[in-house]
Amino acid sequence: MTNLHRLSIRELSEGLQQGKFSSRELTQHYLKRIEKIDAQVKSYVTVTPELALSQADAADAAIKAGNATALAGIPLAHKDIFCTQGVRTSAGSKMLDNFISPYDATVVTKAKAAGLVTLGKVNMDEFAMGSTSESSYYGATKNPWNLDYVPGGSSGGSAAAVAADLAPFATGTDTGGSIRQPASFCGLTGLKPTYGRVSRFGMIAYASSLDQGGPMARSAEDCAYLMNVMAGHDAKDSTSVEKEVDDYVANLNATSVNGLRIGIPNQYISDVCLDVGVRNCFMQALTKLQEMGAEVEYFDLEMTEAYIPTYYLIAPAEASSNLSRFDGVRYGYRCENPTDILDLYKRSRSEGFGPEVQRRILIGTYALSAGYYDAYYVKAQKVRRLIQQDFLKAFEKFDLIASPSAPSAAYRIGEELDPVSMYLGDIYTVAVNLAGLPAINAPIGFEERNLPVGLQLIGNYWSESQLLSVVHQYQQVTDWHTKRAAIAEENA
Repeated sequence: MTNLHRLSIRELSEGLQQGKFSSRELTQHYLKRIEKIDAQVKSYVTVTPELALSQADAADAAIKAGNATALAGIPLAHKDIFCTQGVRTSAGSKMLDNFISPYDATVVTKAKAAGLVTLGKVNMDEFAMGSTSESSYYGATKNPWNLDYVPGGSSGGSAAAVAADLAPFATGTDTGGSIRQPASFCGLTGLKPTYGRVSRFGMIAYASSLDQGGPMARSAEDCAYLMNVMAGHDAKDSTSVEKEVDDYVANLNATSVNGLRIGIPNQYISDVCLDVGVRNCFMQALTKLQEMGAEVEYFDLEMTEAYIPTYYLIAPAEASSNLSRFDGVRYGYRCENPTDILDLYKRSRSEGFGPEVQRRILIGTYALSAGYYDAYYVKAQKVRRLIQQDFLKAFEKFDLIASPSAPSAAYRIGEELDPVSMYLGDIYTVAVNLAGLPAINAPIGFEERNLPVGLQLIGNYWSESQLLSVVHQYQQVTDWHTKRAAIAEENA
């Protein structure tokens, strides 16, 4: 079969269980596609064919023996921020270019236990700091819809791999929009779960109070399958919440869109940086949801102006602390011929970290310094609580909050955006992480350059099933999630 990459996760599962094709055949199909296409897309940092084929053979044996899980034998790509035993885990940085992880992240352990097949590790912005995947030590990943454009970031490799049909689904992480924005830019579905829903153990830290892992795939149904694997309490992660996990696949039709109350923040729609093409797609998506019976109402989120300055104080401060461990002594990059210990620290860090990471470390270190800690970091944490309360007040009236996922479609690779302009592109996504809420991106159309546009739905705490259900039903009456870029049709 030459069109295996066109099948949904459910169809792949059924095909494997019914013996229509083997996991080895499916895995080889994807490995051949990666070999042929990925030189153009550059989504993978490390491909693991030996590991993949051995896992595929094990899955085939389990299926034959009748004791396989529903997802056994289906290939998966991991964002290169999840530690994977025996495999390079770089976080897109020169600092970790030579780091072979001695253990598996919990997400990787769960994927292996489910019988999923690891195709490899995919590219990302260095240490997840960026919105374009251009800050990676390994070079820019390209958007499959137009190779002159970025796939978004920081989970750009995950998005590009799925959008180019180089993996059926992929893991990603989201600290300020890093699942939702690349999913929007690449025409995919991507879920950022409630903080504490997915274990962060073995996920290289950027900002520990904001980071959260989640699934990226073509449809809500595909994401639900991966969420069933990823979600759950983990004693190894002190921020993991001990709460019963839903069966996200079984709940895909559990929420009725008819009568659903959706709030639209006036500040998001009146935003001067909102692109006209994105606005048009967003309004059409709202119309479709209203046709399905949803009730739409506009309201005010009064803390909107505080999102970016609050986030870009807290996230860099936590990054400064988390990245202090990379000192050239224990593991990772070490400069050559240091003259003394101070020279070792200085040169290892200045040579090992790229410009964006250095910028955020400097910002964060300044915000945490003795004379400014109270004025900046402590105040930002107080404002963070007000942002959370702003959302909780809204959820007293609305079931979900809707917005565009990003104010524009993808940027051109190499576009000279100053850092502040790039940070402002996160205006619709960062507050979700500050408040710890779940949110999802769904593809809703294309702007005038034929680049994908995404809808963001924000839910109250632990409402992942509701978000997936609403998007799944939206995807039953629309076909945006089935659209494929020309490069994805190669070998079709």
